[in-house]
Amino acid sequence: MSINAGGDSAATRREFLVKTSAGAAALVGGSMLGMPAVRAATAAGGTGRAIALTHVTVIDATGARPRPDMTVIITGERITALGRSAEVPIPRGATTLDLTGRFLIPGLCDMHVHSAAAEINLPLYLANGVTTVREMWGQPFHHEWRDEVENGSLPGPRSVIAGTLIDGSPELWNDQAPRPGAPIVVTNETEARRAVRQVKREGADFVKVYSRLSRAAFHGIADEARRQGLSFGGHCPDVVPIAEAAAAGMRSFEHLDGVWWSTSARRHEIERALAAITIDPADAYGSWFRQIGVLEWKAATSYDPRKADGLFARLRRSRSWQVPTLTMLQRLDLPGGADDPRLRYVVREEAEFWKQWADARDRERTPEQVAQHRELFQRRLRLVGAMHDAGLPILAGTDTGTTYIFPGFSLHDELALLVRAGLSPLRALQAATSEPARYLGQEHSRGTVQRGKLADLVVLDADPLADIRNTRRIHAVLTRGRLIDAGRRERMLADVERAANPPGATPTGGRPAMAGCGCHGRAF
Repeated sequence: MSINAGGDSAATRREFLVKTSAGAAALVGGSMLGMPAVRAATAAGGTGRAIALTHVTVIDATGARPRPDMTVIITGERITALGRSAEVPIPRGATTLDLTGRFLIPGLCDMHVHSAAAEINLPLYLANGVTTVREMWGQPFHHEWRDEVENGSLPGPRSVIAGTLIDGSPELWNDQAPRPGAPIVVTNETEARRAVRQVKREGADFVKVYSRLSRAAFHGIADEARRQGLSFGGHCPDVVPIAEAAAAGMRSFEHLDGVWWSTSARRHEIERALAAITIDPADAYGSWFRQIGVLEWKAATSYDPRKADGLFARLRRSRSWQVPTLTMLQRLDLPGGADDPRLRYVVREEAEFWKQWADARDRERTPEQVAQHRELFQRRLRLVGAMHDAGLPILAGTDTGTTYIFPGFSLHDELALLVRAGLSPLRALQAATSEPARYLGQEHSRGTVQRGKLADLVVLDADPLADIRNTRRIHAVLTRGRLIDAGRRERMLADVERAANPPGATPTGGRPAMAGCGCHGRAF
């Protein structure tokens, strides 16, 4: 039986994406329930005085060994001194924190998010040590948030923002439900070039490409992005082999898209089937989803290590990056999470819908399909491990906006999954610190704990190199040199909980979360 048997799966997944997107549109236009309290809880962190972190073990993410009993001096937004505690003088009037027994790492970066609720997403990122995010479907409000964060009026992470995603025709998001925006649909090279120029005018930091682009449109985007000085990444289009996409300059590949096809012993058969996919305009996402799911299982179960070695060598030469989003893939292969305590930070209607969605998966899957999905996720982990062993750079991303993915919290889940896939704790940590900085061309200013770098830092109560799960044991966070200590962090979380579900509030039926990018329902 095919892993994709059961036609209601695609329709239900599509409904989930539509409804969560609609909820995002409603929230962005409405009031920010908890924002005054959240602003007060974090904006108060900056005093203008130097901060001295003393007697801390520094894990700088450069690859160097941990350095115990260090002092780090922060002045303004930067690290101005770093050395042995016995040798570094503490500036007069500095706020001093004795961090004996604790560990200091760089601020974390989630390289794949879809944020929609400022009063929920932004403080949850900071409370979890996520000081930088990459927004994968840019909207005007993301740019507004960034301006406020930059001028200090809104607490939140630094952000890198994609343009509106660019898809082929018929595009997969063709329903009429309201959402913060709609994709740009292109049918040829000329339209593709025009779309790139459009997203540049709108202020995009990079171009986001999607699954149903034609080969001609894809190469038009690649060339025009190069002309306009923009990078591009996203979903490897179905009809463009991943090595070809990487050679054309595509810098990041999300969700393992395209990798399965080109590592399969049945590659040519699968590529013919991909080219033959037909989209039903009345159910674009669902019709595509059902066909893709069958092919993914076929490709994953015919993985050829020799083909993989050849592909990985080509991707390495092209200097492309992988963003597996294992957290999202795990939730799709292994639905569940209704007992997760982090649901207190999720709007009630959204949490209820998540449960309905997961329950529907459990009901419709046969025992054979359940076993297949469990096996598929293990194969995903092994694939990521093989890519890492081959020297391909990995970036940590979660696809926040998808069911049971929690802003900030789920990045720590992603790090644990990367270690399960075969990365060392240090390599997993680098996937969320120094590697994103290198990918973004910002390694001179962030990503490691070094003198002169921006003071985006996380203090942990336990050693993450001994157990990567210790990244969850957050004692304090510094963002732009501002301290969020343990007490302030707890108040932030309490404010988010109240913002998500205010006491006495009447359910509205809205779902205030932006849907993830939509490819992820692959193998239901």
